[in-house]
Amino acid sequence: MGSLSPPMSALRPRRVLLLFLDGVGIGPEDPEVNPFFRARLPVLENLLSGKLPSLDAPAPMGPGTRAFPMDATLGVEGLPQSGTGQISLLTGENAPRIFGGHFGPWPPVRLRPLLEERNLLRQAQESGARVVFANAYPEGYPGASDSRRVAAPALAARSAGLLTRDHRALARREAVASEIVNDGWRRVLGHFGVPRVSPWEAGQVLGRMAGEADLTFFAHFTTDLAGHRGGMVGGVEALERVDEFLGGVLERLPGDADLLVVSDHGNLEDVRGGHTRNPALGLRVGSGSADDPPDPLDLTEVCRVVARLLGSG
Repeated sequence: MGSLSPPMSALRPRRVLLLFLDGVGIGPEDPEVNPFFRARLPVLENLLSGKLPSLDAPAPMGPGTRAFPMDATLGVEGLPQSGTGQISLLTGENAPRIFGGHFGPWPPVRLRPLLEERNLLRQAQESGARVVFANAYPEGYPGASDSRRVAAPALAARSAGLLTRDHRALARREAVASEIVNDGWRRVLGHFGVPRVSPWEAGQVLGRMAGEADLTFFAHFTTDLAGHRGGMVGGVEALERVDEFLGGVLERLPGDADLLVVSDHGNLEDVRGGHTRNPALGLRVGSGSADDPPDPLDLTEVCRVVARLLGSG
């Protein structure tokens, strides 16, 4: 990952809300295969002037909004995986090439030092940015420091001292559950003091939080789980939840903030089963000014774009 020190000609600084969706690619325009073309997605369709990204037309645009494809293979054979893909997103390094192949779902232990020392949250902090990790996790998570079953976003946040929001923050509406709604916190973990929220309400919380920091990061994993479970119904439900969530985010997102939605690999966009080599989905909602950085072409370029938007890279 490149330095986040101020460039010779600095881009006008923006707040950035980085929203990660696990396992969402750009797939065929086929409603029998791709839940994007079966789901009701009014927010996304409105943003993109009625078009949705597909393999034949991967970069539809709307006023101040554009979708874009990102290469998730990174020149490595095999199916892209969450572990190395998320490290690539968060560090700007080609993790599958360094590791010798795609690996997941958890970050390979050998690459943890790279993730923990060079992730964009720490880099942004070191450049002077105010950084927030919006996800809530159980108090004390992940426990043993050598636990292997910890996703890359949580490891990156812990390394930056940002893994601090738990059920109390959820109750105060100062955090968002990884699944967007709070049902799991109530039903599984027994935190009945945590309020029920709709996806729209959770999005409003995240949009407001983005106005209190320079860089806000939120990670959502249910999209990939829905892809692995297979079936059109689950895929449609997952996408409709995200769409409603985006509506709430945009309702409260401050005018000086850009929303950058990124994924790590394909899966959900093709219900025939498992990960794909399709491009990962990217979406940008912002000012669209002439000095905006180019969209990332692959996973390793997300860090560069975030740094440029923050005015520090």
